Amino acid sequence: MGSFLSLLKSTITLPPPPTTAATNGAGLGELPESCVAMVLMNLDPIDICRFARLNQAFRGAATADFLWELKLPGNWEKVIERVWEENEVKGLGKRGVFEALCRGNLIDGGTKKVWLHMSMGGMCLAISAKGLTITGIDDRRYWNHIPSEESGFSTVAYVRQIWWFEVNGEVDFPFPAGTYSVFFRLHLGWAFKRFGRRQCNVENIHGWDIKPVCFQVSTSDGQKAISQCFVKEPGKWINYHAGDFVVENPNKSTRVKFSMTQIDCTHTKGGLCVDSVMIFPKSSRRC
Repeated sequence: MGSFLSLLKSTITLPPPPTTAATNGAGLGELPESCVAMVLMNLDPIDICRFARLNQAFRGAATADFLWELKLPGNWEKVIERVWEENEVKGLGKRGVFEALCRGNLIDGGTKKVWLHMSMGGMCLAISAKGLTITGIDDRRYWNHIPSEESGFSTVAYVRQIWWFEVNGEVDFPFPAGTYSVFFRLHLGWAFKRFGRRQCNVENIHGWDIKPVCFQVSTSDGQKAISQCFVKEPGKWINYHAGDFVVENPNKSTRVKFSMTQIDCTHTKGGLCVDSVMIFPKSSRRC
């Protein structure tokens, strides 16, 4: 994402390309900007920025409002109302709105992050561990919030040992139309750095191979999804698929609820890091 934003900004500040005194017929630089824009509208945003470096005609066409409005979500006005105050985006053209949406924007007191999926046009959301309702989180015998360089929120929730494992959360957002997938980002073991090298403390890992965890997803319009799987592969961050939901009316906010449970109290379980819950456009495991 960062490299794209740098490329997007560079197309504004590039100096005019060198010209030659004599040319053999019309070149790319002599194409009308309207024609160039018609070509660019069929390209991905990254390719638009690359072509904008060719010459002045392409650079001028690449700033056209109608071009970037096509790359924005169909309900982009609803989205920016949810993400920013009105004065924060006042005066921005469509290109400026697109660039701002591509950044990771914190909402709801910094517990959630939202950004635009550049190629698929849908919105991506991440809900931090501090934005989730975790049973027993305030009891330091069982849970701790620990710092992590591997989290987009700088901290993760780590369970040492517990009988009743339950994590719940919800988000209310005007998702653009489409199908979305919900993932829990989990890590068996506690990753840390020692002398600059990544290491993983696995001593508290137990109980996850006895019974699977249960994931549930539901929406305000009655959709439901339930799945089960074992948590495995210590030392790796894994996105566990909880379920999908479909947004048909992008002009109405969709409330999505999700949970992860392992409440078989015949055994304890522990040694697990919960980073966040991720919501991506379907077919994309990452944004």
